[in-house]
Formats: sequence, C-alpha cells, structure tokens
Amino acid sequence: MSTDVVTLEQPIAARPETVFSFFTDRNKWLLWMGKDGRFSFEPGGAYRTNIAGDNVAEGRFVEIDPPERLVFTWGWTEGSLSIPPGSSTVDITLEPVPEGTLLRLVHSGLPTPEACVAHKEGWAHYVDRLATLAAGGNPGSDSWQ
Repeated sequence: MSTDVVTLEQPIAARPETVFSFFTDRNKWLLWMGKDGRFSFEPGGAYRTNIAGDNVAEGRFVEIDPPERLVFTWGWTEGSLSIPPGSSTVDITLEPVPEGTLLRLVHSGLPTPEACVAHKEGWAHYVDRLATLAAGGNPGSDSWQ
C-alpha cells in the first residue's frame, strides 16, 4: 500500500443519489464540512472552502459522474501540512448496497506520513457527519469549528 494515500470506507443508510447530492450542492456540502465556500460543480470548476478556523481548502473538480463518482483536487491555501491547492486528489465512489450506499474515499498524493494521518482523521470526522446527514439525522454543530 502506498504511503501517500488515505483510504476510507463508510456505509451510509441512504441511496447513492441522496449521498451524491451532498457533494454537488453548496448548502448541503456546508452542512457536513465547512463554514463557507464557493463551488463550481462541473468538470474543471474550482472550489474554495473554509473548513474550520483558518483552514481553507482549494482545488478543482476533475470528474462528476452522478450518482457514482466524484473526483477533485485538494490542497490548503496555507498551513503546516505544505499541501498546495490542487496537489493531491480525492476520489469518491458511491456503491449501492442493500443497506444504502458504501462510500469509498481515496485521497492520494499526500506528501508525508504526517499529512496522511491528519487527513485520515479529518476525512473520518467529516464523512461521519455526512453519513448522519444523508441518513436523515442531525450531526449537530461541528466540534472542529
């Protein structure tokens, strides 16, 4: 297994179409991750979102294939992890399963083992919030903001 990759799988009690909508609607995206942001949900479209505190993520959408797959570049506008915007890639697939959806997130191109640890923790936190929302629940306010 590559050391520059974070892989996360999360079952979600909602259909892939429902889960996908949380990746392509600004208001829904900001319910699970971020406090503000600009998004152009189309291949080549840019996004910039303030996740928490001074942590601003930025990149471009590479592929949008509803309701199965979403690929976007990722990086931070500033910070200690030295991951410039667009320097890593997040590939999300949504697989229909009897219980709803299996979300698989693969974040590749991370520069260090420390960056992988930080991003694995971050994605676990936010994908858990997404799973709660998509299933019709309320994850509450984001404790990281």
